Amino acid sequence: MYGYIKGIVTKITPKYIIVENNNIGYLMIVSNPYNFKLDTEYKIYTHQYVREDILDLYGFISEDEKDLFLKLISVSGIGPKSALSILASGRVKEIIDAIENRNDAYLRKFPGIGIKASQQIILDLRGKLSFDEELVVPSSKLEDVEGALIALGYGKKEVAKVLAKLDMSLDEGQLVKLALQQMIK
Repeated sequence: MYGYIKGIVTKITPKYIIVENNNIGYLMIVSNPYNFKLDTEYKIYTHQYVREDILDLYGFISEDEKDLFLKLISVSGIGPKSALSILASGRVKEIIDAIENRNDAYLRKFPGIGIKASQQIILDLRGKLSFDEELVVPSSKLEDVEGALIALGYGKKEVAKVLAKLDMSLDEGQLVKLALQQMIK
């Protein structure tokens, strides 16, 4: 089992992507394949799903997305396809908020999720979910900024401390500039 695979996306289809790492192409089923760009390196968190005649590798852009997927497939009646359709149609924070606030109407908007399934999700997961806003940022942006700062001679711990304080909705250039301003102080 792999925790994550860092590699270059070499193929994108409506259902999966192929990520090449050390001349091996890993086929990963992902919630939103078109969120990825060809010939771009990503750190993709993985889950290997094994059943009698199924061996699938699922990929996630953040640890929060992976954790939510694992929680969803632990719910009776929710398989990987349903969990992936939920992740494809909603945002992690909004899904968690809906579960915590018992908003089964929100959950029913997802393909294949009816009243019974939405109520089961709420029953099984309410109070068991957490959300880390930092982890929702696509890892490639964070890694690019971190790599640039480390290349300039700053320590990894110092960089991580400064990046935790920044608004990750900014682009990489703005993040590097703000981080440098923080480190010079």
